[in-house]
Amino acid sequence: MEHNVLKQENKVKGCQSTVFVHATMDENGIVTFQGDSDSQLTKGLVALLIRGLSNCTADEIQRVPPSFIHDAGLAVSLTPSRNNGFVNMLATMKRQALLLAAERAAAAAAAPSSA
Repeated sequence: MEHNVLKQENKVKGCQSTVFVHATMDENGIVTFQGDSDSQLTKGLVALLIRGLSNCTADEIQRVPPSFIHDAGLAVSLTPSRNNGFVNMLATMKRQALLLAAERAAAAAAAPSSA
């Protein structure tokens, strides 16, 4: 992860470890994430989310239920605090994707019509 995105606004709140995630959106509305952590375990958890959520639209990302952690069997392997941190990572990524989609929609609405 590029050092310039290790900012407070990209920090995941509610994690036992320090975790950063950063989202970008391309011209087609596809979201890509980057992330990093100071812990090997949470580095792997954020990598799992990055792999699963990158190259999706904001709408697709919003439809991922937090319960997927249980459905995938990950919850039984994590302590309650790590489980909570994983859910907070997902929530942060959803929030970032939603913000990018709103910014994109606002920019499109403000752009002069080419008709």
